Amino acid sequence: MTNQNNNIKYFLYARKSSESEDKQVASIDAQIDELKKISKENNLEVVEILSESQSAKKPGRPVFNSMLERIYKGEATGVLCWKINRLARNPIDGGKVSWMLQEGTIKHIQTFGRSYYPSDNVLMMAVELGMANQFIKDLSVDTKRGLRAKAERGWYPTFTSLGYKHNPLKIKGEKEIVDDPEKFHLLRKMFDLMLTGHYPVKKILDIATNEWGLRNKKNKKVAISTFYRILSDPFYYGNFEYPQGSGNWYKGKHKPMITINEFERIQKLLGKETSARPHNKEFAFTGLMRCGECGAIITAEAKVKSYKNGNIHNYTYYHCTKRKNPNCSQKCIRVETLEKQISEEIKQIFLPKEFCSWALEVLSRETRENGQDRAQLISKHKKEYDAVVTKINGIIDMRSAGELTAEEFNERKIELSREKEKLQELLKDVEENENNYTEKANSLFLFAEKICEKFINGDLKDKGIILSCLGSNLTLINGKLEISLQKPLIHIKNLSQNLHAKNEALEPMKNGEYKRKTGSFESAFPMLLPGWDSNPRPIDYTYPLVS
Repeated sequence: MTNQNNNIKYFLYARKSSESEDKQVASIDAQIDELKKISKENNLEVVEILSESQSAKKPGRPVFNSMLERIYKGEATGVLCWKINRLARNPIDGGKVSWMLQEGTIKHIQTFGRSYYPSDNVLMMAVELGMANQFIKDLSVDTKRGLRAKAERGWYPTFTSLGYKHNPLKIKGEKEIVDDPEKFHLLRKMFDLMLTGHYPVKKILDIATNEWGLRNKKNKKVAISTFYRILSDPFYYGNFEYPQGSGNWYKGKHKPMITINEFERIQKLLGKETSARPHNKEFAFTGLMRCGECGAIITAEAKVKSYKNGNIHNYTYYHCTKRKNPNCSQKCIRVETLEKQISEEIKQIFLPKEFCSWALEVLSRETRENGQDRAQLISKHKKEYDAVVTKINGIIDMRSAGELTAEEFNERKIELSREKEKLQELLKDVEENENNYTEKANSLFLFAEKICEKFINGDLKDKGIILSCLGSNLTLINGKLEISLQKPLIHIKNLSQNLHAKNEALEPMKNGEYKRKTGSFESAFPMLLPGWDSNPRPIDYTYPLVS
């Protein structure tokens, strides 16, 4: 080292990026230790040690920019760094350093193995800085190629979604996505609550956070915006788009948390008008009914009336929010009147316990005898599935032959892939139907048997869920609640009316008498034959009956 450095003051600058560009570079502490040795061996005066953990592939490093400004002010005229690429990996920052050196603003740059002076040929520095910039460009291309290849293998190539994690036993770049044992089941329970249609998004998140202890990967509470994103993320039913917005969709190899039908059901729920929710008091039926005149949500409010004799009475009224039409003429209705109307409706779907027991026994026997119809249905769906697979193979051949553009191919592939997934789920549903068919029927009959008792003795939550189970189109007009019963309950209602019309007694009866009075089982129970529960809106008839 020559004596020309005796009057130069240096900034010691160390940088390390957390990204793959610096995978083989020494840590910041290691750089500083080695550079201190160089300064000591060559009598270089270091006025300050500067360091930052940030990529240099783009301009904008705060510590680096501050250092250049301080050099312009004369606080130092030399830079001590590990390698020249620690200063710049992009042409803008590289140009600044090169120009300052040529102009003499920077009098000396000392690296681990080389010195740079204003009197040197600038070509060598330009070549080294250019190589650093080209390295970043090549790395970016290679990284994108690797991520795309990983997506084509069925693994989402970047961060994992909440409820999943990377397999720690795999090396970087080849890590599979597996269930997070601490969070997967919690997210599934949150989806289940959403699918009932009885809980607002914020309430579900509150339950998961405060009762179940759900936290994100940083052990912090999950934000409401994050949960909304989760509810709308196709990753959870097994598909993902990469890169985002590219239109390139892939079938993931990770375990889906929900089905595609459940995902579409949730999207419909998210698209509904926000239900009006009281702030200070809970009510049983808010958000479930709409005004028959203007279509707005029916809300509730509590009023307190004080009388001259000192008595205080609390009243609850349901009325139109009038958000769609401020001039809506509908008046309010007392909660007692509303509950009386609901009670009259649920009495019409009540079935005696003895009848339910007999019906389930017969149903179980006849379900076993319907195996042939089930086999035909499976065969039909398999043919449809094979036809879709053939179409997918066809468009692949057409794309290879240049008969389809990339845009046409992606559009048709997405459509056919979704159809394929739906048919897969239909096949799965039919194949599993034999196992849970009787269980569903049992839940429905239990609902019909216990509904009156539960509505009378249940709490606000029970009453609200029972009303929502009755029908999706609940309209309040002129003080009267109109209910369009769900399909299974229509059959239950008809059956109940038929039993009462024939003066059926509620005490135990022999199975033969039931059969004689109701006729063939198929005509009496059309809702319990295959397909009775295929509603657009799935309903859990068991939940309201849980004590």
